[in-house]
Amino acid sequence: MRFPVFVGALALVAANAWAEPPTPESVEALLAATRAETMMNSMYAVVEQSMRDGMRQSMQGKTLTDEQQRVLDAVPGKFIAVMREEFNWQKMKPLYVQLYRETFDQEEIDGLVAFYRSPAGQAFVNKMPTVMQKSMAISQAQLQTFLPKMRAAMEQAMAEAKVAK
Repeated sequence: MRFPVFVGALALVAANAWAEPPTPESVEALLAATRAETMMNSMYAVVEQSMRDGMRQSMQGKTLTDEQQRVLDAVPGKFIAVMREEFNWQKMKPLYVQLYRETFDQEEIDGLVAFYRSPAGQAFVNKMPTVMQKSMAISQAQLQTFLPKMRAAMEQAMAEAKVAK
């Protein structure tokens, strides 16, 4: 009984090993259908807002001078400017194409392109920014309860280990 299972598994591995790698053009078609560049660009606004929210929360209860506030307000914009420079689509696209070519075969890319060009696929693409934005809000809310618990656990561990603060 084991031999047929082994032969079947071996045949499956061999079939995958000979699967046709996707063409760069087909991967680019998939990236276009998923609006990968637009998604990447929209990520910057989400990251910037998250930074602003985090900085605002960390500064709660602290009195800042106008100059300190001006400097801190500029930080997220400067950070995003660096991100846009280092992670722009022209630099990232070839890396994505290579990653997809190493990960998927031609048949899988063709199936993904067909899906993302379909009405259901386009609905997925169109609604994903909202899903990502809401999921980040959920994660941030969860972090508000998690971080104090994590901090308390760390402090307890430090006390048990008799490590000075």
